[in-house]
Amino acid sequence: MVEVFVGHTLVNKDGEEVDPEEALKNKVVGIYFSGGWCPPCRDFTPLLCEFYTELVQESEPAKQFEVVFVSSDKSEDDMVNYMGAMHGDWLALPWHDMYKLELKKKYCITAIPKLVIVKQNGDVITDKGRKQIRDHGMACFRNWIEVAEIFQNFSVD
Repeated sequence: MVEVFVGHTLVNKDGEEVDPEEALKNKVVGIYFSGGWCPPCRDFTPLLCEFYTELVQESEPAKQFEVVFVSSDKSEDDMVNYMGAMHGDWLALPWHDMYKLELKKKYCITAIPKLVIVKQNGDVITDKGRKQIRDHGMACFRNWIEVAEIFQNFSVD
């Protein structure tokens, strides 16, 4: 799992707690710093949603990718409304978890939206995930997975 989330709980779009160790194991993770009040965020979020849906929900087998949303919303209600209205079926750090401040510092987040793609150990693959999705679409995932050093599970039929 992505080491930066050890000891923290994530939530899904329905507000249910999710164990990050299980949810993020052997996946490339996009940490999405965003807020519903931010026009550029509201512009990019639908693109990220399409990207995520195509990779994870429409691919057979599903690709090894997960998004974790780190909210810059002003309240928990704002975060929940933004997630419900615009987000894909991805995960989030709970709004009240002050670890989000440490993550913003760790990944040098000075403006949003920002999509940081990380390896399992939390090292940055790219901090330009937003630009890469806009410029290259689905092709950028192939580059991320090559750099991620993730053990691939193959099924033999």
